[in-house]
Amino acid sequence: MPKRKPINAEETLKDRSRLLELLRKFSLEKRDVTLSSGRKSNYYVDGKQTTLNPEGIYLTAKLLYQRIRALPLRADAVGGLTLGADPLVSGVALWSQMEKDPLPAFIVRKEAKGHGTGAWMEGLKNVPPAARVVIIEDVVTTGDSALRAIARSEESGFSVIRVMALLDRQEGGREILKEKGYELEAIFNREELLGG
Repeated sequence: MPKRKPINAEETLKDRSRLLELLRKFSLEKRDVTLSSGRKSNYYVDGKQTTLNPEGIYLTAKLLYQRIRALPLRADAVGGLTLGADPLVSGVALWSQMEKDPLPAFIVRKEAKGHGTGAWMEGLKNVPPAARVVIIEDVVTTGDSALRAIARSEESGFSVIRVMALLDRQEGGREILKEKGYELEAIFNREELLGG
């Protein structure tokens, strides 16, 4: 295991502040919407607008990687439910390689592949058996997407050690995950996003 560079708290604070600016600029829309959960909201967050932005994914991947490597248990891989998690897990995998500390990524499909293997997950050849994994989400509302990714991961023999997200909308997802035995760690929450 390579020796990791210590985290520079001042740099992390600066990165987080800049990422919040990008999230507000590219992902936040203040308008009435019906969310995928069926709930009504007066704002919408499209996390992919930030995570598909070059600077946005650079900062998100860096901050997520730092949090993953600060966990008490060492993660062997990162994964999440397509489509929101795709840039995130790819970004973290790339960042880990730049740190010479490879952390492979996998993607959970919303439905089984319709041809070939009929697989529910992509990238499994990169992940060791019985791996400890972190599930990553862009935005957590009810926790449903994370729970779907967790279920498929555990069916594959993985142990989920944490759920991480770019944003926690603070609408019950954290509590639902906790009831099921999973901790959610988010870079931002609704109050921070809407506070400025």
